[in-house]
Amino acid sequence: MLWLGRAARRYPLVAITVLVGAAATVAAALGAGDAARWLCIAWAAVVVVIQGVGMVRDVLRGHWGLDILAITAIVATLLVDEYVAAIIVVLMLTGGEALEDYAAGRAKRELTALLERAPQRAHRELPDGELEDIGADDVRAGDVLLLRPAEIVPVDAELLSEHAVVDESSLTGESLPVELTAGDRLLSGSVNAQLAVRIRATATAAESQYQRIVRLVEEAAESRAPVVRLADRYAVPFTAVSLLIAGIAWAVSGDPVRFAEVLVVATPCPLLIAAPVAFMGGMSRAARHGIIVKGAGVLEQLATARTAVFDKTGTLTGGAPTVERVLPAAGVDDDELLALAASAEQYSSHVLASSVMLAARERGLELREARSASEEATFGVVAEIDGRRVVVGKLAFVREHAADAREASLESGELAIYVAVGDRFAGAIIARDPVRPEAAATIAALDAIGIRETVMLTGDAWPTARHVADELGITEVRAECLPADKVEAVHAIERRPVLMVGDGVNDAPVLAAADVGVAMGARGATAASESADVVITLDDLSRTALAVRIGRDTKRIALQSIWLGIAISVALMLVAAFGIIPATAGALTQEVVDLVTILWALRAVSRPGDPAVPRRASTASAPADRAPVAR
Repeated sequence: MLWLGRAARRYPLVAITVLVGAAATVAAALGAGDAARWLCIAWAAVVVVIQGVGMVRDVLRGHWGLDILAITAIVATLLVDEYVAAIIVVLMLTGGEALEDYAAGRAKRELTALLERAPQRAHRELPDGELEDIGADDVRAGDVLLLRPAEIVPVDAELLSEHAVVDESSLTGESLPVELTAGDRLLSGSVNAQLAVRIRATATAAESQYQRIVRLVEEAAESRAPVVRLADRYAVPFTAVSLLIAGIAWAVSGDPVRFAEVLVVATPCPLLIAAPVAFMGGMSRAARHGIIVKGAGVLEQLATARTAVFDKTGTLTGGAPTVERVLPAAGVDDDELLALAASAEQYSSHVLASSVMLAARERGLELREARSASEEATFGVVAEIDGRRVVVGKLAFVREHAADAREASLESGELAIYVAVGDRFAGAIIARDPVRPEAAATIAALDAIGIRETVMLTGDAWPTARHVADELGITEVRAECLPADKVEAVHAIERRPVLMVGDGVNDAPVLAAADVGVAMGARGATAASESADVVITLDDLSRTALAVRIGRDTKRIALQSIWLGIAISVALMLVAAFGIIPATAGALTQEVVDLVTILWALRAVSRPGDPAVPRRASTASAPADRAPVAR
């Protein structure tokens, strides 16, 4: 019964209306019909005054609300002594907020679940080995934490124990447990499995992966879609049509009861609630599939997108290139070439840098520290190592420092990293970054839902770019692009709205330039995620096509809900104009129309054909107080 008390405190007018209705029913059953009548009339008059003051205030602010219909209906039913119908309309009017909150709660269930699942507590290890429980927001970088079985990782961290098994399904879509070893990164929001482990925080809660997703979710409900604002603009004509039909019915019949009977079925619910519920449902549906949409307006832009633009590395490809071979220049040892290149690449944020360093480590080569280093984004890095200047990057960049640098012979799909030492060309490192297995199907899916123009933007050379585009069926390619070139290319596209999909820090400007920027943020490219309108938290490119489909489904359902409700209301008004629907029956019918409209809008929450949602891996474990700790 506690929930009844909470509901009554939150919606006092609804609670009083229900009590008045119940009291009037009892009074009428006991033969006190006049008492029941005056009780309903008195409370209805109070509600008219309360709502009327708010309505006048809104009109003075330039906002025409639909409450005028309900208030007019209440007054009309009271004047013709239809007090039962009046109290039903009062319940509809006062219960509108509660009904909208309930429907919105159903619609945004997945968004709410994400917020509720945010890590709250952490166990910090003190210098004497004791533990203290602190809030997740109090964790600082460098803190050593104990993570017990089945607990959520509170902040991004480094694993100190020898091994751990975690569930990252809510972040990456990987349904199988992920095995980690000492030094590996743990993402906040992932779940520890069998053993208690020690971790070192590498970021505060606010800077961690899951909290960034939470902030995106909190932003998602802020904006209103153009369809929702369009529904607001329907308020004036709908009110005018309703009053016109009611007035004509009264004038032709000469019976003022007809006026009241028409207005009690003129429900504004489809305009007030249906569209917002549909868009909230669409955002919730997207969140369930790892797609965070930052607002209802973004969802509508997705629905109308006509061109899709993709970055190549890390988006269409896996973003984890592997070194295929090393091609040293004459007189240069291949191990020395790889060691120098990897030592310089330590100071680069480019995805290829990790591949070069990994290849060097696999050969057992030692990476050296640089006395100085600087990176030119998308071009390359220059470092002073062992007293020598080492330049690693694109051919044109390396040629600025070594005029004898020459282009390597590449096979289809390969890419080259060029190296110069001093002012001499030292050789090239050849790598391959295979396309994502789902990339071709994603392009085909976009084409099937109406996005037939696809563009790939990349800083890679033309042969590599053309090979990827041909393999995937992409219609247009822009290669050897700088970040500014990508922004200019997006601005120049005529078929709009434009959808831009990327994942790296260098994609942030072009994501912001597109009509809808989509960031592949499974591993947290912060700048790109913050610039984007949509963040895909799973490492799955096919969610791009799903996001567009969700946008189109949502807009269609929202418009259907609006027009379905309006059509039913107008039809009922026309029937009521002939005196076929009594006022009380009409008021009850109106509530049924509201329910039908909301249920139709809630269809946006899930649709047939959606991919399966990854199931969380089992985290059954020993009790927390005696769980073994992996060291």
